Amino acid sequence: MAIERLLAIMARLRDPERGCPWDLQQDFRSIAPHTLEEAYEVADAIERDDLPALRDELGDLLFQVAFHARLAGERGAFGFDDVVEAICDKLTRRHPHVFGDAIVADAAEQTRAWEKIKREERTAAGRDGALDDVPKALPALTRARKLGARAGDAGFDWPDARGPRAKVDEELAEFDRAMADGDSVRGEAELGDLLFSIVNLARHLEMDPETALRQANERFARRYRHLEQSLARLGQPAGSAAPELLDRLWAAAKAENP
Repeated sequence: MAIERLLAIMARLRDPERGCPWDLQQDFRSIAPHTLEEAYEVADAIERDDLPALRDELGDLLFQVAFHARLAGERGAFGFDDVVEAICDKLTRRHPHVFGDAIVADAAEQTRAWEKIKREERTAAGRDGALDDVPKALPALTRARKLGARAGDAGFDWPDARGPRAKVDEELAEFDRAMADGDSVRGEAELGDLLFSIVNLARHLEMDPETALRQANERFARRYRHLEQSLARLGQPAGSAAPELLDRLWAAAKAENP
């Protein structure tokens, strides 16, 4: 089987006598950044709709799983098979409407049932707080969305999007006051509150803030490349262009790259 070949390669890389010096130096902490990077590269391939790249990036991510499992196995904690068994058990447990007798009417009801099962799992594991297992290593926007959703599931939320929309205005006003007072420390805190409020607004509107910001990043990059090309055609260095010219070219870039 292909997975057996991967695990054999992983074992050889970690062989104390014949393995790779770099792989032998690694531990969970040193590998973790690579695991995150590979996950982002998977997301990037999906964003670009590049299926050959997605195949390769999924392989890189699977190698990370094999690496962590190998490190755990060397400690006698668990192995790759245990990882597979754990996810199989979890998926079966969290889908009683597929693997049991439960009935759900639609995807929304299934999502509510899923969250109920996860709450029961947290309680059984002694993690009673609604926010206890939201990973701190998540991207800040994603973690903010999960924190807001968890608090909302526990009853701490607005009934509709009007509440978080008003909160955005409130937090922006507080940020403006802090900056007007020359208090950059308070300003940074208020900026964080403002961003958190925007994430809550996105959640209520069923928008993903991480996706929205990635798309905004790409729009900005396309528009700025357009502006650079326009300046080059005019023989005008970007650093010395007049503000009026930059505004005009930026408007044209936005029209060309909506």
